[in-house]
Amino acid sequence: MLAELGISIAGARLLRVRGRKTGKPRPVVVNLLTVDGVDYVVSPRGDTQWARNVRAAGVVELGPRWRGERPSVISELADDAKPKVLSRYLAKWYWQVKGYVGGLTPQSGDDELRAAAPTIPVFALGKAEC
Repeated sequence: MLAELGISIAGARLLRVRGRKTGKPRPVVVNLLTVDGVDYVVSPRGDTQWARNVRAAGVVELGPRWRGERPSVISELADDAKPKVLSRYLAKWYWQVKGYVGGLTPQSGDDELRAAAPTIPVFALGKAEC
């Protein structure tokens, strides 16, 4: 995968999170979205294993290991805060995720986004204090 090599195509980045049962690092390619200076990752396929691992770990690493990127704290957004992020996410990556987001489109209104919010995990990233 290009993301594993540090090559970002359309915002794709490698995210590593510790498995909640094994403790081993688990890689997944995500789309990194910045809204108002805050970085977000979305799980368009819903409550996936990586989303569950993120909730349990609270810390992730982004990018290839050879870059030595610092860990980032990560926290899930409340459903009421998701529509703005989901709207921007769909505007940018609808072509990639249209089969996974329950009928949402870039033209979906806030009410539709709010209704779908409980089924689509959205996480905000921050810098971990070392």
